[in-house]
Amino acid sequence: MAKKTGQVIRASELGQYAYCARAWWLGRVLGYRSANLEMMAAGEAAHVRHGQKVVSYHRLRRWAYVSLALALLAGALFLVLALRS
Repeated sequence: MAKKTGQVIRASELGQYAYCARAWWLGRVLGYRSANLEMMAAGEAAHVRHGQKVVSYHRLRRWAYVSLALALLAGALFLVLALRS
């Protein structure tokens, strides 16, 4: 029976294993570090910037819906007041 180690395998590791099982084994089992640390750091920073842009997009989209609702409400109020007089 296999002994449980309590280690977690992340989704990124599954992707690395699917891309190159040997590279995953060298890093995970033997502890070798990647030679592309600068490129990996740049990729991580790019992912952070992209995530911030996505959050900003969703925030702007919510404001657009609120603005549209207020404009429709103001237009309806204007029509009601115009038709009364």
